[in-house]
Amino acid sequence: MKPVRWGVLSTADIGLKKVIPGMMKSDKLEVAAISSRNEDRAKAAAAELGIATAYGSYEALLADASIEAIYNPLPNHLHVPMTLAAVKAGKHVLCEKPFALTASELEQLRPYVSQVHIREAFMVKHHPQWIAAREHVRKGDIGTVRFIQVAFSYHNTDPANVRNMADIGGGGLFDIGCYAITAGRWFFEGEPTRVIGSFDRDPTFKTDRTASGLMDFAGGKQLAFTVSTQSALYQRIQILGDKGRIEIEIPFNAPPARSCRYFIDDGSGLVGEGLRTLSVPAVDQYQLQAEAFSAAVRHEKPDAKWLDDAVCNMRILDAFFRSETSARFENL
Repeated sequence: MKPVRWGVLSTADIGLKKVIPGMMKSDKLEVAAISSRNEDRAKAAAAELGIATAYGSYEALLADASIEAIYNPLPNHLHVPMTLAAVKAGKHVLCEKPFALTASELEQLRPYVSQVHIREAFMVKHHPQWIAAREHVRKGDIGTVRFIQVAFSYHNTDPANVRNMADIGGGGLFDIGCYAITAGRWFFEGEPTRVIGSFDRDPTFKTDRTASGLMDFAGGKQLAFTVSTQSALYQRIQILGDKGRIEIEIPFNAPPARSCRYFIDDGSGLVGEGLRTLSVPAVDQYQLQAEAFSAAVRHEKPDAKWLDDAVCNMRILDAFFRSETSARFENL
């Protein structure tokens, strides 16, 4: 297919270090332009990455008629406003997670869902380890899934980092708790009925530096998670069935240059008697995500499906924050 021409809003680290390098591996798309509110920063990023055009404002990028799709990695509070500006300019938009600060904020985008593609950037759903693990669940390889455990943490106490700025959507639940929510919806292939959360907030930043949650799904299925922005670097998914379990070793920040492992344990012992190690080839999940979006731009008619999916994620996040105040389960 004819490569889709992409523009990038901002010089955010996730774009420069992970997403754009992944996108540039593909012959199905072209990262044609990058923008920043600081023209020198945009030019420096363009020179470093080999991007042809640099703009000193987001508006200038959106006015470029040759750009078909926008990648939006701006801070969380700008996800909806700048996505809205992009779709009004006729651009398709892939926006970083979490897509909004509240579910209701996303409704501003609904008038445009039949005109352009609008999606939230959960790259993990394109990685073959997530696809393979779900196929094992579907085939009953671990029996009936009863519960899922997710742990995800890193250590960041930089006051200048957007993740530590409460007023613009910082904190652990927004930044990485959304992955735990996505894991539950992905592997259970359903929606939770109620949730409850427990939060520890940094006394200076006021962000949730540790957040734990419990999600009830239909049929007694549950997901429990803990995420933290001030703990040791770690991540795992454990999927427990009545006949075995699946463990994904690096479920979220899968390295693009090496194969990834996951494990299936038949539950016959506690020291690995029934453990099998499986692997998937090295892939760049950001490349796969951008290719899937580009293929949709070329071959699919826009609809509300992906916005509806993002709204479901945000409704769950909203409920967790309500439970912080109510100290009880919040229904969905």
